[in-house]
Amino acid sequence: MFAVIKTGGKQYRIKEGDILSIEKLEAEKGQVVYFNQVLLLEDGQQVQVGTPLLEKARVAAEVLDDYKGEKVIVFKKKRRKGYRRKKGHRQLLTRVRISGIYPEGQAVEGEKPAAEPAPGKARKKETTAKAEKPTGGKTASTARKTAKKETTGKSKEK
Repeated sequence: MFAVIKTGGKQYRIKEGDILSIEKLEAEKGQVVYFNQVLLLEDGQQVQVGTPLLEKARVAAEVLDDYKGEKVIVFKKKRRKGYRRKKGHRQLLTRVRISGIYPEGQAVEGEKPAAEPAPGKARKKETTAKAEKPTGGKTASTARKTAKKETTGKSKEK
């Protein structure tokens, strides 16, 4: 029996006992997670295809560990312009072992749905720190303007 599941924006063809690497899940090592987004099931004689998902079907998987994938190099260049940028990235991944495929979604004790993939970098929170900071007097640019006005005023008086 095999199934096609969707997680982390990708689709995987799996069978019981498979070990696969998927985008990082918010689950601890040893925890069992369930994937409810089953697209297709095949049991030897019969193939069930979802429209787009099979409603009752589920896949259980045990989390083995979290790790970082291989480094991916992103290199941008524009010829004859002197523009080159090099960046590296290592994706956070979770290794899971498929422990069961349930076509009718049999009830399992302590059931928890598969955790959502972890978000990428945390975005900076908008703060009102700029508004809260005291100005503490004139800034450099306003001080220069006032200084110019004072000097021009003195020369006219003479």
